[in-house]
Amino acid sequence: MPNYKEILRLHSLGINNTRIAESCSCARSTVIAALQRAAEQELFWDKIKNCSPEEVARKLYPSTAPGQQYKMPDYEWVHREMQKSGVTLSLLWVEYCEQCRQSGELPYKSTQFNKYYVDYVHKTKATMHLEHKPGETMQVDWAGQTAALVDTDTGERLDAYLFVAVLPYSGYAYTESFLDMKQEAWITGHVNAYRYFGGVTRILTPDNLKTGVLKNSKTETVLNKSYQEMAEHYGTAILPARPRSPKDKAFVEGSVGVVSTWILAALRNRQFLSLMELNEAIHEKLEDFNHKPFQKRESSRAACFAEEKLFLLPLPAAPFELAVWKVATVQYNYHISVERMNYSVPYEYIKQQVDVRLTQTMVEIFFAGTRIASHLRLHGRPNQYSTVEDHMPPDHQAYLQWNGERFVRWAEQIGQHTAAVVRLFLSAHKVEQQGYKSCMALLKLSERYSPQRLKSACRKALSYTTSPSLKSVQTILKSGQDKLLAEDAPAKLEEPKAHKFTRGAGYYKRGE
Repeated sequence: MPNYKEILRLHSLGINNTRIAESCSCARSTVIAALQRAAEQELFWDKIKNCSPEEVARKLYPSTAPGQQYKMPDYEWVHREMQKSGVTLSLLWVEYCEQCRQSGELPYKSTQFNKYYVDYVHKTKATMHLEHKPGETMQVDWAGQTAALVDTDTGERLDAYLFVAVLPYSGYAYTESFLDMKQEAWITGHVNAYRYFGGVTRILTPDNLKTGVLKNSKTETVLNKSYQEMAEHYGTAILPARPRSPKDKAFVEGSVGVVSTWILAALRNRQFLSLMELNEAIHEKLEDFNHKPFQKRESSRAACFAEEKLFLLPLPAAPFELAVWKVATVQYNYHISVERMNYSVPYEYIKQQVDVRLTQTMVEIFFAGTRIASHLRLHGRPNQYSTVEDHMPPDHQAYLQWNGERFVRWAEQIGQHTAAVVRLFLSAHKVEQQGYKSCMALLKLSERYSPQRLKSACRKALSYTTSPSLKSVQTILKSGQDKLLAEDAPAKLEEPKAHKFTRGAGYYKRGE
């Protein structure tokens, strides 16, 4: 506190304000304010020269006199509140000031409020709770050390990589081994960790490995597309450790290192022949690790996690399903080819490049970020087709709606001879669909010549041969032969034969 009595004494001696500030080790503005306050209250040197410095201060500033007591905050309550998500010291200081206003007490300024809280934390050594809030962060990384498997065929040693996830508030951990560190293993580790914890943290902090983070600079963070999808599915935010911040990296690597080292050390003398066997042993040691008492404080990780679990976000209804993204071009047959299977796309996107999202069960196709098609994923023999009728051009859709039975029903409405010719067209090819064009062309003749004439033309054609062609029927209609009275016997309807001869056996006996 400035020595106001000395300020008034020096002022009475005619010393300027700058020199007074230097002499009393205070700001020039403080000197000016004190002199103005003294002039307002008519406190001159002659009146106060016999008073103590404390009395002078109390006369100048009654509300801030040394006898006025500030209300000390309840820092035990402040510390408990700081563990809750979204609570800051600034918010708690505002609430503290409001309490003081209601009770008529004097609050500390925010700087003093924060300083006393830091002092409280140091005294109680509650730094872990200060750094991490329950249910807020999950740290993940691959362990630096590897476990070992023995190949049952060759006897060679196979490396198994340890995925580790830690909740830093409680220290509760999950770990699982994989044969590689590729994206599928990385995502699967996260999914299994969330299932093990029974909830989701608000923040996910990985190291800057390429299976998760493509780019992490001061101005931009680019995440792997599948990794971002997983975060959106679980409703968490990915905040990678800053690449050039050793403190951030140490947080992740330190937590993960403690777990992996303890578990791998416990399994160092055991031999495993399969990944399943190794993971069963890892989970046994993981339970021991989580329930092991702390060395420097009471309780265990499992006991602390029982409190932290209440702050976790709920799991989604279904676990995340890993998706693989590919790029494909829509071909002229309005299909894309992915993993040796073919999937249809609306024909408007022919020759466009699209993004394809593949899961075990679904295929989704995107153009410029918008989904334009989805299919159930095909499995089994290659070169299968999945076609949606709405994706086809209108003329293709109309053609697709026809089948053999529909052609026959249409022909029967015209006459039995027309139906017989249609059946001949359908059975004349190895594949029924190859006769659709001939059937359509034949039946369309009823619109040009009338159904009655077509009926007569088909009857006439069948009187000439048991396997008439489309051209023969068209010729009869063009020439008007169907209008002539036929003197021949009615044509016999016969089923088409596999082989037909234009000359009978009697023809070859003429020379005898």
